Amino acid sequence: MQDSFSLQFPLILASNSPRRKEILTQSGFQFTVLPSDVDESFPADLNAQHVPAMLAERKARALLDTCSNTLILAADTVVILGDEILNKPADKQEALLMLKKLSGRTHEVVTGIALATPQGIVTTADSAFVKFRELADWEMEWYVRGGASLDKAGAYGVQDFIGMAGIQELNGSFYTVMGLPIYQVYQLLQPYILESKQMPLGI
Repeated sequence: MQDSFSLQFPLILASNSPRRKEILTQSGFQFTVLPSDVDESFPADLNAQHVPAMLAERKARALLDTCSNTLILAADTVVILGDEILNKPADKQEALLMLKKLSGRTHEVVTGIALATPQGIVTTADSAFVKFRELADWEMEWYVRGGASLDKAGAYGVQDFIGMAGIQELNGSFYTVMGLPIYQVYQLLQPYILESKQMPLGI
């Protein structure tokens, strides 16, 4: 079993996403899940690439009053096709329409992260470019019918069937597309990792 890092302050993940929980756990961090319920609307004239970091910061700030002396990690992911942001689909019909738009085309995935610390809030974002091959109607319908598309931006998960079988090219971090650019998260959390955890390997 992998050891966990010891942090200077308790870590809170302001998300109920199973993908983000999985990534953060596998990277060696212990944390408490405390979803942040906020308004996820944004100005229509806001640059699409700036939306995820803004929403991530909003999620982190929502927990500041009740979670003092902690590290609050929040994230938000959007799929951008041309000038259009594809958020989580409202239903299976919309999910299918999104996948049909993405089929055979390249889109951008941007995940923004915010880390609230006792010293303040830091935000950043990472982008990846994903190209789907031409997807067959039955493949998209089969995937959507299973329900996995409904809680994901752009109606797909890179780790799901449609991602594994349909993504032709991925330029950027797999984990950014999955919902948490862990290499950036690690850089933000590294100053709070206690040196005492760096014990001799004993080999």
